[in-house]
Amino acid sequence: MTERTILITGANGQVGYELARTMQGLGRVIALDRAALDLSNLDAIRSTLRDLEPAVVVNAAAYTAVDRAESDKDAAYRLNAEAPGVLAQECAKLNALVIHYSTDYVFDGTKQGAYVEDDTTNPQNVYGASKLSGERAVIEAGGAHLIFRTSWVYGVRGANFVRTMLRLGSERDELRVVADQIGAPTWSNTIATSTAHVVASGLGATTPDYWHQRSGVYHLTAAGEASWYDLACATFEIVMGDAAPRVVPIEAREYPTPARRPANSCMSNEALAARFGVRQPHWRHALELCLAKDSRVARVG
Repeated sequence: MTERTILITGANGQVGYELARTMQGLGRVIALDRAALDLSNLDAIRSTLRDLEPAVVVNAAAYTAVDRAESDKDAAYRLNAEAPGVLAQECAKLNALVIHYSTDYVFDGTKQGAYVEDDTTNPQNVYGASKLSGERAVIEAGGAHLIFRTSWVYGVRGANFVRTMLRLGSERDELRVVADQIGAPTWSNTIATSTAHVVASGLGATTPDYWHQRSGVYHLTAAGEASWYDLACATFEIVMGDAAPRVVPIEAREYPTPARRPANSCMSNEALAARFGVRQPHWRHALELCLAKDSRVARVG
């Protein structure tokens, strides 16, 4: 039997890097970085998928510069909305599964308690709006799809809050960090491992419409909740101990940014657990594993 091809985009990003490893053994894994497949080139997407004919496409590429997106709207929508739509259209023609990642920023953050998948969306910034448009484009393509909304992603690569805190903590005696925005800090490895588990669950399926029956939006974040202040304190405690800088909690209004962030980014993972049996580790436990697993997180200078 011909081995299934699993195509991963954004292979050099935080999640793509982990996916290229967790997907091994599930099929013929082809992980393409931006140099190999630039998703801003929609024709390149079409030709690549038609050449490779993958059974599964995992789209880990995205425009993630939240503040820059406010003044770079066209590029954000190109990568976060138009490109996923084309990927999904091509997957529908191939009868392939497309997995796409979205964000907590599709919500406005005013809900009391964790958001569930069918809560009303109301993005407050360009990034969130572009990701919501991407969700809709994937769904409208009509093929088998899984959309995983995640939040506050960090890992051993790229620009993320944990690495930024460690760099600043090595340079300063005191840091002021926002304490009135809460969410679920989520390790990129957690996202990749959960995605691989979901894909593996369908490999032995005997029904041809297995993925169509399970298509939809699911929340995929770490368990528990934290503020940015909590995350900074935990990071310094784990890595620096007594040498950690003083962390001062502040309100979001004291640290204005071009893009407005939701006050509450917490999302329930119960639908993912019920459908695929995937349960997420607590954010603090995952953070400890990440920082212990790869010292590159701390080497940010």
